[in-house]
Amino acid sequence: MSHHIQYSLNEDRVGILNFDREGSSANIFDHDTLEELATHLDTIEADTELRGLVLVSAKEKIFIAGADINAFSRVEDPEALREIARAGQETFARISDLKIPTVAAIHGQALGGGCEIALACDYRLASDSRDTKIGLPEVTLGILPAWGGSYRLPRLIGLPNALDMILAGKRVAAYPAKKKGLVDQLCPREHFIRIATEWIGKGKPQRKRHWKTRNPLAKMIIRSRVRPMLQKKTNGHYPAPFKALEVCLKAVSADRATAFKLEQDALVELLLTDVCQHLVRLFFLQERARKISVYEGDVAPTDTVGVIGAGVMGAGIAQWSAARGNRVILKDINPEALQKGMAAIGKVFTGAVKRHVFTRTEAQAALDRIFPTAVEVPFKDVDLIIEAATENMDLKKKIFAGLDAAAGPDTVLATNTSALSITELAETTSDPGRVVGIHYFNPVHKMQLVEVVRGRQTRPEVLQRALAFVQQSGKLPVVVNDSPGFLVNRILIPYLMEAGALFEAGADPKAIDGAMLDFGMPMGPLRLIDEVGIDVAHHVATFFAETFGDRMPMPESLNQLLEAGLLGRKSGKGFFLYGGKGDPQVNPEALAFVRTAEHRGASRELLEERMLNKMLVESRMCLEEGVVESADDIDFAMIFGAGFAPFRGGPMQVDKQVERTGT
Repeated sequence: MSHHIQYSLNEDRVGILNFDREGSSANIFDHDTLEELATHLDTIEADTELRGLVLVSAKEKIFIAGADINAFSRVEDPEALREIARAGQETFARISDLKIPTVAAIHGQALGGGCEIALACDYRLASDSRDTKIGLPEVTLGILPAWGGSYRLPRLIGLPNALDMILAGKRVAAYPAKKKGLVDQLCPREHFIRIATEWIGKGKPQRKRHWKTRNPLAKMIIRSRVRPMLQKKTNGHYPAPFKALEVCLKAVSADRATAFKLEQDALVELLLTDVCQHLVRLFFLQERARKISVYEGDVAPTDTVGVIGAGVMGAGIAQWSAARGNRVILKDINPEALQKGMAAIGKVFTGAVKRHVFTRTEAQAALDRIFPTAVEVPFKDVDLIIEAATENMDLKKKIFAGLDAAAGPDTVLATNTSALSITELAETTSDPGRVVGIHYFNPVHKMQLVEVVRGRQTRPEVLQRALAFVQQSGKLPVVVNDSPGFLVNRILIPYLMEAGALFEAGADPKAIDGAMLDFGMPMGPLRLIDEVGIDVAHHVATFFAETFGDRMPMPESLNQLLEAGLLGRKSGKGFFLYGGKGDPQVNPEALAFVRTAEHRGASRELLEERMLNKMLVESRMCLEEGVVESADDIDFAMIFGAGFAPFRGGPMQVDKQVERTGT
């Protein structure tokens, strides 16, 4: 018998199940834990004097994180998969069938199976901490809630609210969870048992029935509205949301046994798909990134951060760092730029408060941790400094020469450059070993990936300090060796330039973008260039053309668009027109820069092959050159840094398929 759950009785004859997985910071459900829970339920069911039951967690930030994904991913036999679903369903059903009132007291993340066991209880309390998140994120793994969540959540909060959570895999903070009816009361964690006992005193609840979403006509209307939305969002590439929709629509008015059978059938079908296998692999790659280490010894923590440059990236880095508890000195020689940067930071925090990411008090406290300055200040006691100035090597060398003198001997010096040599920049300093690249992607508060770049002389402990800083801030790092363009841009730029070449050769801009949207990219390549800005794309493309020569030529159309002042979304015109209603339309002015009719009317297959091949070739070269250590690094970085279609597993997985099947 494992010892992951402690059961006790308090003086009020209320039973308390305390989830506290041995040797782990998180609670999960595996076979042993479900068996242990079942044994405790035997005791609870046999106690005729028990007044109620409370479920709590001893972990700091986790209620229960869900099922053991390892257990699912290793099983291939359909009947064994069905048994995993059945075990969770039957165990949680025993909780819902108890004659005594039950309360789930949720602090931290209650996800997947953690949410489903809470749904099996009569009442739910939630702590008012921002660590508390409740959700059923199974579709992000290519599956669906199959331990009763597809059956219970629609009955509790209504079908529309439940579908909003399940089909997007949303994690809901405590306040919106209360508003939806998912949680009955918010309270401080330290008062859980007292308040849970009060709810137990109310007896078994009489919940309102959401009859409007349980009749056939209402369900037909919901299906007719939701399916087209799913199709537009997923392009049909992800089967899990569609399957979850159908199961929820049927389960909401079915008896429990039928609903559980629907969940089981759907789970078995989805778990055996390639999409699910790719998404589960991606989950493990995320977990690996959160724990990756390159140095065995202990390293100093990062408390105080200096950020040089208050532009888009500098302000974004300062905001993210302060939000995660760091004290930040934000320095820019231009007071107006500093003021603009602080305004941008304030805007991000305001949006986060509206989305219940932070309370107003937390957001203000984070803002107060940022010290903006346009004058020289001491950097001797700063743990890590990140330079985020314009992509100009001479300027960066000048900044680093100054930082080398101003910083303390143990201060890590980092640059946010997206392409320039870390090694060359480090040579400006008296100690090149303490220089490292920490490359964030724009916008900083949305993009999860950070490239941690190892210069030729970067010391292992310095690289580890940079990694630990990225990890403690909640970002996902990938370790990259110093090479022009590093990894993500090195692979992405040839793809974007090929899209420009196809445009010049007469291919329709909408067809070019449509081919890659059909492939599964979140945005077409020409639209992406417009969003980045023609001026920025031109600058980056010039660097790559100069560095890699004929392998990455810059399309002449970028020069022409730049000279014509067609800068993309920022100017309202680029390859497309912006500012109107609906999707952007092709810009007639841009068509003047088409040079030939070679690819006019080109098929989707040809366009996709031409552009995709550029990414695959460059991915192979990055691996061969040792830019990263493994194919996993490339797939992980391209999915989280460039939006490469997750359901395809990444460019190296696609390359394997092409090699294996020729398609």
